[in-house]
Amino acid sequence: MSNDTIRISVGDMNDIFTDILLKNGFTADSAKQCAAVFTNNSVDGVYTHGVYRFPRFVEYIRKGMVHPGAEPSLVHRAGALEQWDGHLGPGPLNAMQATDTAMGIARQHGIGCVALANTNHWMRGGSYGWQAAKAGFAFIGWTNTTAIMPAWGALDGRLGNNPLVMALPYRDEAIVLDMAMSQYSYGAMELAVLKNERLSVYGGYDTRGELSNDPAEILQSRRPVPVGYWKGAGLALLLDILAAVLSGGLSVHEIARKQTETSLSQVFIAIDLTKLGNHSTIATLLENIINDYKQSTPHAEKRISYPGERVLRTRAENLDKGVPVLKKFWSEILALQ
Repeated sequence: MSNDTIRISVGDMNDIFTDILLKNGFTADSAKQCAAVFTNNSVDGVYTHGVYRFPRFVEYIRKGMVHPGAEPSLVHRAGALEQWDGHLGPGPLNAMQATDTAMGIARQHGIGCVALANTNHWMRGGSYGWQAAKAGFAFIGWTNTTAIMPAWGALDGRLGNNPLVMALPYRDEAIVLDMAMSQYSYGAMELAVLKNERLSVYGGYDTRGELSNDPAEILQSRRPVPVGYWKGAGLALLLDILAAVLSGGLSVHEIARKQTETSLSQVFIAIDLTKLGNHSTIATLLENIINDYKQSTPHAEKRISYPGERVLRTRAENLDKGVPVLKKFWSEILALQ
């Protein structure tokens, strides 16, 4: 750990986040829940959507883009499908409630889908995968974003990077895939700039139109490459279309007309695995799949990990030692009190 970084205990971080939110219009319960999301994201090593995103979240509250007291409401119900309006409430709180609602529907129907319109950034989408998987459900969820990624072969951004989450229980924890449709999320590139680091592989184009691993150049050009090139671009488009269709909310091109990224559309699908005819054999099936996966021959010193496995190691370290935060950034957070 560099001299520019300090470790903040989990309890201190959570208490400070809670205190700041209380001073910005949150009730005691909502402040506690929302602070826990930012803290847990940081503990799990997703600093870009935890401690480093928190000041921007507070800024959006103060500018009236996030409404602390708003709660989602049911708009339409059709069997196992429900459409909700988030009323521009805090994205993490809306997403947690949507996930809980989807699980409730799945307990009745086997599968439950909640499509949420008019909400805000959910921060780390994987949070809701962990939430569902730890409760025994399989989960698929995604969100659209503002336009920040070009279509394949294009120069200007018309696509969102539209993160996709898939998760299911595994042993006492979970397998959780959380991925943006761009090779690197904007948050990951912003963090690399803060730490003066290069990307490990090409992440987009620089201002001269050349493939680059310089995050500052890519952020300036606003030309990240989609995962899988044309395949990721196509998937980003379909995720946006389905989010807008299922929720009745805005699509990427409509969100892009707004001054900031708000009024997002999201989808939360939960599957009650206990309703499946093969429920009793799922644990063994997963063990066999992961055991075979782990037999992969590693390249150089690479460690073969399933999605979410590295999170468990980071979580254990940060719970023990505290969350690493750049000193100058932590000072900015303290100034919000």
